[in-house]
Amino acid sequence: MRVFDFRFRPAFGLAGAACLAIGAFAAPSDALDKLEFRIVGGETELRGALRDASLVSAAKREGRTAPEDILSAARAEYGRIVNTLYALGYYAPVVHVLVDGREAATIPPLDTPTRIDRVEVTIDTGPAFKFSEATVAPIPRDTHLPDQFAPGKRARSDLIKEAVQDGVDGWRDIGHAKADVAAQDIIADHRSNQLAARIALDPGPRLRFGTLTVEGQDRMRPERIIEIAGLPEGDIYDPEDLRRSADRLRRSGVFRSVTLAEAETITPPDLLDINATVVEELPRRYSLGAEVASFEGLDLTGYWLHRNLLGGGERLKVEGEITNIGAQNSGTDYSLGVTLERPATFTPDTTLGFSTEVVHLDEADYTSDGFSLGTNITQYMSDRLTLSVGLEYAYADVQDGSGSYNYRHLALPLGATWDNRDNKLDARKGTYLDAELRPFLGFGTTDSGLRVKADGRGYVTYGETRPVTLAARGQLGAVFGSSLLGTPRDYLFYSGGGGTVRGQPYQSLGIPVSKGLYSEQIGGMAFAALSTELRARVTPKIGIVAFADAGYVSAIDFGDETGDWHAGAGLGLRYDTGFGPIRFDVATPVAGDTGDGVQIYIGIGQAF
Repeated sequence: MRVFDFRFRPAFGLAGAACLAIGAFAAPSDALDKLEFRIVGGETELRGALRDASLVSAAKREGRTAPEDILSAARAEYGRIVNTLYALGYYAPVVHVLVDGREAATIPPLDTPTRIDRVEVTIDTGPAFKFSEATVAPIPRDTHLPDQFAPGKRARSDLIKEAVQDGVDGWRDIGHAKADVAAQDIIADHRSNQLAARIALDPGPRLRFGTLTVEGQDRMRPERIIEIAGLPEGDIYDPEDLRRSADRLRRSGVFRSVTLAEAETITPPDLLDINATVVEELPRRYSLGAEVASFEGLDLTGYWLHRNLLGGGERLKVEGEITNIGAQNSGTDYSLGVTLERPATFTPDTTLGFSTEVVHLDEADYTSDGFSLGTNITQYMSDRLTLSVGLEYAYADVQDGSGSYNYRHLALPLGATWDNRDNKLDARKGTYLDAELRPFLGFGTTDSGLRVKADGRGYVTYGETRPVTLAARGQLGAVFGSSLLGTPRDYLFYSGGGGTVRGQPYQSLGIPVSKGLYSEQIGGMAFAALSTELRARVTPKIGIVAFADAGYVSAIDFGDETGDWHAGAGLGLRYDTGFGPIRFDVATPVAGDTGDGVQIYIGIGQAF
């Protein structure tokens, strides 16, 4: 969309100006020796803005000091400086760029000197202009233009652009997709140092979504792309609907890039067709991961993913893990799971999934072999909020020192996730909350009940050059309605280790239980944990962390006589790899009697 153009008018004369040198730079004798800025007039904040805008300064800073590079930057310097001054409300500037004493604009590009020693940029800003008029019309009733776009305010050109865009967007938001600038009248009065800005908009007709066409696909079936996009054909045009359709296609994971473009012409009587251009990702993906802790041992994880199994965006994922390799108080655990998900089932924002998993656990107090089989529906309510419901059958054969037990149950997990973090692996601001209600129906010796758990996180960052992030995490869990020994073992809660309390051994805090002559520790039915971190960035790549964690477990309910708690604290080092920080934490117990000595944790991504 073309908004408007400014034409440069030179000022005649200087009034009350003082010269200020912004900077001088030295360079090797075989390159640019000196770059000098001089500003006449203007305000103090102009210095940094003009120096940042300077193409010659950028070339020198980046080491591009060959004569042809410097001359090219110098010839383009006039337009860059003038546009910067217009954006700040100065419409009568005079700019000189001297290359070894010659005006850069007069040096032909084919007559580049063999050597350039000195560049001088002299800027007379002229006076600051104010708006005498500031109108964009017509605009819809609920459209608000920038507060500073008003008579008597600084006449910055970026304010005019912002006001025009706000007006056009206001029309587009209510269905006028072809709204544009119809006329513009922008006059700078150099006698009064005022700018009159009068912009006329043409809303155009109110339109409805027409046909969505697709191009660029390879294995993906076009009709499935249209289903996943979920563009409401026939409804009044809304740019938010267009954005959501593009987000659905990206969320499917099938495409490397997605572009939705409006047709140039209107299909009579009032339909606007949309063209989707997609580029597919490679159909298969592999991933391997590792994490090590001094007490818990080594964890290895990996998966194989097919993004588009049947040509309709179906995602098949085979995932396995081997954990606690070399752990000090337990054996090795392993699991293998398979999930199949189909996006845009029932509605464009609904994903249907099926899953199965086999698991072997070799814990300090028991061993378990089991499997689960389930289905679930995930509903994407917004970019931040996701809801889910499922149905799952699970079986586990558990053995401990007192005998063998079978746990069989049917569960109905209900989940909600809120996530507005700026970065999932290294969040600096935002919040995260994941909560689940899991009613379960037991068979045989397995009790029925309700399991509740929640995980909340928050992040606040102060400073920009060397930011400091305060991160906090709270976890809660409880089981209601079933007995301690009648609850499936993997529904009980422990504390200790990298996911709860660093510095304390893995799952070291539980509930002691006696069965005849045999005593063991099992998980509790009430659990809480709190973690805090202070993350400081020392360099762009290296950060340091101070942290403290605490955890609580009780047999039946919070505050009963069986409850106990422990805590740990330590220091960590982070190295930013670009895709996520490498984490190295050293922690020690500070409260409780479940462990002693130093624990070390190494992994990728922040602890939470």
